[in-house]
Amino acid sequence: MSAPFATIPDDGAPLRVVVVGAGGMGRAWLRTVEESPLVELAGIVDLDLSTAAEAAASLGRPGLPVGAGTAALASDVGAQAVINVTVPAAHHPVTAEALAAGLPVLGEKPVASTVAQGLSLAAAAELHGQLFMVSQSRRYNRHLFAAKHLASSLGSLGILSAEFYKAPHFGGFRDAMDHPLLLDMAIHQFDMARFLLDSDPVSVTCEEYNPSWSWYRGDAGATAVFEMTGGERFVFNGSWCSPGQETSWNASWRISGERGTVLWDGDGEPVSTLPGPADSFADPGQEIAGSLRDFVSAVRTGSTPMGQVHRNIMSLAMVEAAIGSAATGSRVSVDALLEDSYRQAMLDERDPAVLEVLKAWSSVRAALAGAGVAP
Repeated sequence: MSAPFATIPDDGAPLRVVVVGAGGMGRAWLRTVEESPLVELAGIVDLDLSTAAEAAASLGRPGLPVGAGTAALASDVGAQAVINVTVPAAHHPVTAEALAAGLPVLGEKPVASTVAQGLSLAAAAELHGQLFMVSQSRRYNRHLFAAKHLASSLGSLGILSAEFYKAPHFGGFRDAMDHPLLLDMAIHQFDMARFLLDSDPVSVTCEEYNPSWSWYRGDAGATAVFEMTGGERFVFNGSWCSPGQETSWNASWRISGERGTVLWDGDGEPVSTLPGPADSFADPGQEIAGSLRDFVSAVRTGSTPMGQVHRNIMSLAMVEAAIGSAATGSRVSVDALLEDSYRQAMLDERDPAVLEVLKAWSSVRAALAGAGVAP
């Protein structure tokens, strides 16, 4: 079971943070941090100091401290937390460094490049007693919460489906990826499915494909069928090269239960064949601003945020399992993937103390579920 994480009691002052990564997504986070009364931007970290300085200037703060080292700059400016907006390959080293320095971390998805690295970070969070939360920003959507609220009137849920059809011309690395849709986008819908069902994946059968007109080198289309721990089936159909009549970036959803159905187009209010329950639900905030609010609340009060690392790993496991199924043409067991990743994590771990935490786990799924929070 994961250790409780340290809290920083609210003294009336904003939480001082450094943002690591000053690229496109980093700048979106910087703007969100600057607009939030809950946090104060104390510095920007980037391997390219000129990029960090340009980002600071774009905020109207040319004198803001910048640096190339996360722990060093955080110490210099008295930061209390880190927001990691680096590329996925840097998620593990940057987060591990911050946790070891005694700093809670809010990181962009995915938790790490691989499930094995995610397990290492979960163990590091336990070792250092710090919160590591992954920002699955599309969970922070009032309409998504409303769809889940309506679905609670349907009785036993059996089928959840998501249709995702877009045609973005990104250029750059996505056009050259091996699995552009599954690796870069589908994790959002996979994570949203876990939220809607309060359930985790058991197995998956997946097929990837690439239409003849696709401008992506790798497969831009996929169909995946997941068995979930509650016995439900989650069906994902998606394409990144389908122009015309495109769906929302959130996908288009159908939740089917024993007494009725909820539909959500991904953008507007969901609709149901049955009246919703009379009780209300809390507004989660919107996307990364909602994620930031959840993180600060957790650090201040000890409440468990939705993206707590132990539970978020299961969303990346869905991606890896789907890719594995598409590659082999066979059903993939998520438990088998987790155990393979666990063995790899122990082989790769270079911190002896983190390795001892990993060795102490009785099983991977038990260790992840031991965080004590909902999916």
